[in-house]
Amino acid sequence: MGITDSTYIRPPAVAGSFYPGSPTELVKMIAEFFHAAPKPRIDGSPVAIIAPHAGYVYSGAIAARGYKILEGEDFKTVIVISPSHSMYFKGVAAFGGAAYSTPLGNSPIDRELTLSIADGNPVSISDNGHDSGGGRSEHALEVQLPFLQTVLGKFQLVALVMGDQDYSTCEALGKSIAKAVAKRNDVLIVASSDLSHFHHADSAQVLDLLIKHRIEGFDYEGLSDDLARGNSEACGGGPIIAAMIACEKLGATKAMITGFGNSGDVTGDSSNVVGYLSGVLYRPSESRIYEISEDSFDVDLTEKGAENDPQSSQRFSLDERKELLSIARESIRAYLDGKPYRLPQLPANLRVPSGAFVTLHQHGELRGCIGTFRETVPLCQIISEMACQAAFNDYRFNPLTVDEIDSIDIEISVLTPMKRIYNPESVVVGRDGLYIVKGNRSGVLLPQVPVEEKWDREVFLKHTCLKAGLPSDSWRDPETELYVFQAEIFGER
Repeated sequence: MGITDSTYIRPPAVAGSFYPGSPTELVKMIAEFFHAAPKPRIDGSPVAIIAPHAGYVYSGAIAARGYKILEGEDFKTVIVISPSHSMYFKGVAAFGGAAYSTPLGNSPIDRELTLSIADGNPVSISDNGHDSGGGRSEHALEVQLPFLQTVLGKFQLVALVMGDQDYSTCEALGKSIAKAVAKRNDVLIVASSDLSHFHHADSAQVLDLLIKHRIEGFDYEGLSDDLARGNSEACGGGPIIAAMIACEKLGATKAMITGFGNSGDVTGDSSNVVGYLSGVLYRPSESRIYEISEDSFDVDLTEKGAENDPQSSQRFSLDERKELLSIARESIRAYLDGKPYRLPQLPANLRVPSGAFVTLHQHGELRGCIGTFRETVPLCQIISEMACQAAFNDYRFNPLTVDEIDSIDIEISVLTPMKRIYNPESVVVGRDGLYIVKGNRSGVLLPQVPVEEKWDREVFLKHTCLKAGLPSDSWRDPETELYVFQAEIFGER
């Protein structure tokens, strides 16, 4: 009997190995995880959860830190998106049977919603990844269910396994999910994913922090690019990307990481670890109202409400900020002395590839500013390079001299990835930096510039056009591309 039979109940495949097979022991283990997990606080409503899918002894505590936010929530249906570990196949396979079973009971399939999502491109009702061809041993979807059964009680399930995780499949899946649930507010999405596999903990942290920052910045395109280039690793990267695309279409544009670590935190062995992350994607309380076009679902959503809240998370500690400022100053000093600058041993957070600008001031006046959006080089190296570029290669100023080194103040802006926008009114002064492109001309202004100059949004847009060598009203031209980014800004002043 195959899973396309609507009466078929998929039995548990990894009970007793990935998690306890005894209902009593399973309830006890999950209860202990939830008891130890703090409840995340968000200003909004959860739409999706990201959770790891390793054995509970390794990743259960981190998973619970994500699922904890669902306490008191009332979701009627949960869409779980998981990768396929056991077989490769094209597209996405939707479970067409009656239920998925665990030691805690059956999770019945929401057949109407499943059929609505499974429109054949790329989702179809299929045995793949669920039961046949070795799929019965697939664990990534199953291990999410006991957590959901514990925190939500009764719910219906849409079970999706991704055979392809390329961007086009993720995009099509995300749009299909969003279109199917656009008129419902009782559906939760779960993306099942572990992070890097079998690296030393130090190397794993560099790889995994990049994914963490992409999710926090709601940059699913950057995440997809990082995974494709090998800059980071996630066996469920596709489910995360698809969930983020669906969430964005549904107005959930914020992300909070609730748990982050690796198997070495449990075993004590840092030589060969697997990375884990949990998080929540949520719809801000007083943020945006979206219109979803049923006729043309591929178009971008139209914003009709208030602007996004300013960025609230801080990536770097005070000591890490001081370290980056020291790198910038010592790089300039070494250049003046004609000596190579050697980077010190640094924590993983300072070695994650990131774009950044370094700005120099002298007696309160600008003395140089150069940066890059490049995300292929460790941040510490970018800071070293851009500090020297700002000091010696900003065409607006003479190269810095030995006599001036002690009179300059250094400011660093670490950038989030750029994101294309189509509505200039979505630019928020004090939060967003602007990058404008038209033809072969481009210009950029950092988020702090309009604040320092006391510009409003329109003046900010005009000055960015002028910076690019374009007429000041070019931002109104449909052929002009507008991008925004945010920055964590800190300095010596």
